[in-house]
Amino acid sequence: MMLSIIVPAHDEESVIAKTVIAANAAGRALGSPYEVIVVDDASADRTGEIARRVGAAVVRIEARQIAAARNAGARAAHGDRLLFIDADTLATRQSVRAAVAALDDGAVAGGATIILDEPVPRYARFLMRVLLFLYRRLHLASGCFLFCTREAFEAVGGFDETLFATEEIYMSRALRRQGRVVMLRETVVTSGRKVRTPSAWEVLGALARLTVTGKRQLRDRSRLGLWYGARHSDPVPGRHREG
Repeated sequence: MMLSIIVPAHDEESVIAKTVIAANAAGRALGSPYEVIVVDDASADRTGEIARRVGAAVVRIEARQIAAARNAGARAAHGDRLLFIDADTLATRQSVRAAVAALDDGAVAGGATIILDEPVPRYARFLMRVLLFLYRRLHLASGCFLFCTREAFEAVGGFDETLFATEEIYMSRALRRQGRVVMLRETVVTSGRKVRTPSAWEVLGALARLTVTGKRQLRDRSRLGLWYGARHSDPVPGRHREG
């Protein structure tokens, strides 16, 4: 049994080393075969070079799309268990061990409890509590930590490449039709950059538009500036990594 840890990344040279090092540490702690694969998606910086130097296999694609990057990593992976983490997320020994144990126990997929690195605005703390409650109740895994068996992944056809965002929600719903999806109590820390750098109105406005337009907007990258627009500088440099 082998675990493949897959990390999609675009222009993440400032953060990818920490992500890969943490993933390798968590993988080694399992005491069983694992690999870390970074999917360097159209990066214009040294993301791929740095990832390779600190111990990841690197796959280069030119899609500039998160779903396509995740699927490319799965195609390159050798494991029968897949763990997708974002380039701004620390995979801990506890969370990875719990994910593998859940699959051993018969689950087909799952996610973890997500914590944003501080500081984040007050509205973001409230928003995260609401989202985490809904995700847990609906058995939806966050994109920054989603695991599944290869069998279930292939049964649902992978991530939907017609979507440029929230692909993890649709993936979670598809995986639920394959079997039990679990939400772990173990936590992972992901970057709060996406709520630190834009204004509250930008974040809430983007969420409101998604609620109204649904998949129409998700299929148009030009309308998803929060995910694909120009990056802002993190006002708290060095705290964590870019999202």
